[in-house]
Amino acid sequence: MIRVLIAEDMDLLREALAELLDLEDDVQVVARVAAGDRIVPEAERHAPDVAIVDIDLPGMDGVTAAALLRSRVPGCRVLILTALSRPGELRRALDADVAGFLPKDVRPDELAAAVRTVAAGGTTIDQALAVSALRAPQSPLTQRETEVLRLSATGARPLEIAERLFLSHGTVRNYLASAAGKLGARNRVDAIRIATEAGWL
Repeated sequence: MIRVLIAEDMDLLREALAELLDLEDDVQVVARVAAGDRIVPEAERHAPDVAIVDIDLPGMDGVTAAALLRSRVPGCRVLILTALSRPGELRRALDADVAGFLPKDVRPDELAAAVRTVAAGGTTIDQALAVSALRAPQSPLTQRETEVLRLSATGARPLEIAERLFLSHGTVRNYLASAAGKLGARNRVDAIRIATEAGWL
C-alpha cells in the first residue's frame, strides 16, 4: 500500500484528490494539509511514501517545504502539482530533489500512475514544462540574493532578514539592492515581482 500525504490549500481540490486516490486499490491517503508549514510535521507523524504538494501554499511555499521534507523525512518522495507554468519553478523543484512535477490538469489515471512511479523510486516530469524550463533563461541572482529576496517577499523587513540569516543589516540591504540592479527593477517590490513571474523565487 502506497501511503500518500496531500498538501493543497483549496479545500475542494484537496478533497477531490484524496477521494480519487482512495479509489485506487494500492493507494491510501494518510494525511491532508492546507498549508506548507504543516507538511513536515504531518509527514513525521504519518510516514507517507509520497507527498503530493502544491507550489503555491500559505505558510511556506511547496518547493521550500519539499526541500525540508526531503531532509527531515527522507523516506517520503515529493510529487509537485502546480497550476503555475513558470519554468523557474521546475528548476527550483529539481534543485529541491523532487521526484515528480505535473500540472494540476493532469488526468486522474496519469496522477495515479505518477504516484506509483514516484513511490517506486522513479521520476515523472511533464514534458511541456520540461521543454519550457530548458528554453527559459536562468536566474541572474546568486543563491544568497535569491534567499534574501524570497524572505523579503514574505513581508520580512531587512532587519528581520538579517537576524534570520545571521547577516548584518547593511549586508542584507546590499543584497536587495544588488538583486534589484541585476533584474533591472525600480525597487525591491518590483524585483520581487520580476523574480516571482520568472519563477526564480
